[in-house]
Amino acid sequence: MWRGAVVRVVRGGGAGSPRAHSGTAVAQLRRRLEGELEAIRGAGTWKSERIIASRQGPHLRLAGGGAGAYGEAGRAFGLFPRCDTRASLSFPAGILNFCANNYLGLSSHPEVIRAAVEALEKFGAGLSSVRFICGTQSIHKDLEEKIARFHQREDAILYASCFDANAGIFEALLTPEDAVLSDELNHASIIDGIRLCKANKYRYKHMDMQDLEAKLQDAQKHRLRLVATDGAFSMDGDIAPLREICQLAQKYDALVFIDECHATGFLGPSGRGTDELLGVMDKVTIINSTLGKALGGAAGGYTTGPKPLIDLLRQRSRPYLFSNSLPPAVVGCASKALDLLMESNAIAQSMAAKTQRFRSKMTAAGFTISGKDHPICPVMLGDARLAAVMAEDMLNRGIYVIGFSYPVVPKGKARIRVQISAVHSDEDIDRCVEAFTEVGQKHGALP
Repeated sequence: MWRGAVVRVVRGGGAGSPRAHSGTAVAQLRRRLEGELEAIRGAGTWKSERIIASRQGPHLRLAGGGAGAYGEAGRAFGLFPRCDTRASLSFPAGILNFCANNYLGLSSHPEVIRAAVEALEKFGAGLSSVRFICGTQSIHKDLEEKIARFHQREDAILYASCFDANAGIFEALLTPEDAVLSDELNHASIIDGIRLCKANKYRYKHMDMQDLEAKLQDAQKHRLRLVATDGAFSMDGDIAPLREICQLAQKYDALVFIDECHATGFLGPSGRGTDELLGVMDKVTIINSTLGKALGGAAGGYTTGPKPLIDLLRQRSRPYLFSNSLPPAVVGCASKALDLLMESNAIAQSMAAKTQRFRSKMTAAGFTISGKDHPICPVMLGDARLAAVMAEDMLNRGIYVIGFSYPVVPKGKARIRVQISAVHSDEDIDRCVEAFTEVGQKHGALP
């Protein structure tokens, strides 16, 4: 009798039952989340995802058309009616892609694809395990050796992403006795990685060497000092003053760490990155970078540097210890990409001429392009609404670009970020400039 009563109460879902409380909690959660999502839409910062129905490359085919990323932004500003973004608008065939990190065009290179297929057939789809249990294959060790050789470092360690590499290094390396000095505009993954460690934290003004020196002077009381900076900053296309940073590090007995995600493969005479570009390869201690941009475009990241550091990361870096190994196909892609780069610097060198062509033509048209000599070419517009409508109009002209506004970039610094690839033709670049000029004049961004 007693047991049956309990069953009836639970099954009934009365006001005091766990099920009733659970339903109330879910309803409260839904209301809160819907409110937050509506606030994002209202601020014009909603990030939709366009669906690509082709390989990554300079020319794309979009699935189903639709208002997509800028339809949402435009509707938030009252520019477009609400509609079904899956099939409401049709865009020109043969979209030109100017917003990918596919700097060298290797994500669809036939030799890179073939290497992935061969690795998949030989080593399988995945390891179903972390590295130290049963997740290390010869293909992983070979790639790590190749990465270290490419960067002219002692050793390297693979991660699932460079975000993981940045999340794993600071906590393993730095203690409360140490200090880390970080550029204020460093990538979010560096910021999050530093938050995880217990070191004393200093943030210096963006590329401001006077402020960095002042912070280094204050940090002398700590055991170890690590200066952390992006090699190339992804939102502005500017390059860290590594010569000056290394000089200060030497003066104040500090180490230098650089994130090279937007430099590896194409900056420097042989594409080894900003430290090669600026002649300080022997002065930078630690490099973190990605396999998911210029080096094949799939996924994965790594740390390369002194062997004792890499050995320590294998023992203590939590993202490494508790994440499955990189899939063999991804490793095969990246390994072949590195082979191509080390065989010839022709692809990397082609970037400079293409980047200069776009920057000079856009400047001549009257646009302000941030950064210097980097294939990230932010077209500075200032106004978030203008960036949204111009990017939408560019897509209507067959050019796929992305606009950025607050909170991704500071208020008043809205821009459309254009990214040049080695596989863009001169005609592709000229067509993009022509479309920008037409759209800029239409919306008052140009006289």
